[in-house]
Amino acid sequence: MKHFGKVARVPGDPILGLLDAYRADPNPAKLDLGVGVYKDALGLTPIPRAVKQAEQRLVDSEQTKSYIGGHGDPLFGEQMLRLVLGEGSPARVQHRAGCTQTPGGTGALRLAGDFIARCLPGRSLWLSDPTWPIHETLFAAARLRVEHYPYVNPDNQLDVPAMLATLERIPSGDVVLLHACCHNPTGYDLSQDDWREVLEIVRQRELLPLFDFAYQGFGDGLEEDAWAVRLFVEALPEVLITSSCSKNFGLYRERTGALIAVTATADSLVDVRSQFASVARNLWSTPPSHGAAVVATILANPELSQLWQQEVAAKRERIAGLRQGLVEALAPYGLAERFAHIARQRGMFSYTGLTAEQVLRLRAEDAVYLVESGRANIAGLDAERLDQLAQAIARVTQ
Repeated sequence: MKHFGKVARVPGDPILGLLDAYRADPNPAKLDLGVGVYKDALGLTPIPRAVKQAEQRLVDSEQTKSYIGGHGDPLFGEQMLRLVLGEGSPARVQHRAGCTQTPGGTGALRLAGDFIARCLPGRSLWLSDPTWPIHETLFAAARLRVEHYPYVNPDNQLDVPAMLATLERIPSGDVVLLHACCHNPTGYDLSQDDWREVLEIVRQRELLPLFDFAYQGFGDGLEEDAWAVRLFVEALPEVLITSSCSKNFGLYRERTGALIAVTATADSLVDVRSQFASVARNLWSTPPSHGAAVVATILANPELSQLWQQEVAAKRERIAGLRQGLVEALAPYGLAERFAHIARQRGMFSYTGLTAEQVLRLRAEDAVYLVESGRANIAGLDAERLDQLAQAIARVTQ
């Protein structure tokens, strides 16, 4: 008997498939704007100096490779609460906020999904349209019913009125996933006034907010990017937050993330965290240690923390400069106004407004690789090749 004879083949991940096509392309002028990793001017994804120094300290001082427990490294958890919620957060001080370490932000999202399915049965989970594609498959795998609220309209503009109108119709008690900053894949972020309106609807409809906070520090700053999360935490009794250390710490392959729960009481937090640990036991048992130890070492040390903050700021400023530079490079072709939104967006990604046909032409004619939705990883650009990209965009759009 062939046990695997009827196992069907499934399509590979489209973004990773794009990376394979890029690597196989012999064109020396090729550009990879697809895969969502930060790159420097040399096209490399560097290890931050703060991380290297923290790792050396760990090599010199670490004395065991034993398990770190279901909730992960306690120091990591405490430092992440300070980073995400703020030093003076009432929820943290009152022991109503707790952190469970996870294998990356994706692991935090899956843990949140399984927790909702187990402990809040029957609730739908609402995602922005569009959203990170893995949101769709991940929450479906957790057996949640997934719905959508509008975010960007067909003209590639942020549509806050449509978003708010849909949120006002969401059944009471449902879960709504909100991108804290640097919306993936569009790069369009809500204003503070927009966030206040969302908060009021969430409060009135008694919805449970689940924040995806994968890019802290890549929008306007480490503190500024946490503004919406902290607004909701101070105004509502219960909030879930997923956090990732992949981008801001450069720890992509170390799979370092966190699921933070804010509850109405300290006793309720103990109950919720017991469920987190129980669910995690059947997913990954205990999380990996190294990345969390690096983060904890950096955040707990003033010197390393300051160096890390400077490095995050440098990445953020470089991306902002690339956005503005691309718009300026498009100006000689009469396209600066058409693509002005690229400079207004935040984070690594941009919904450029390019059509699937134009994207395929860029790939075939200019070896420029981006997702067919028109999403481009701005952090994959090289400042010295902005004119090359602008010329290619002008060719396929005019």
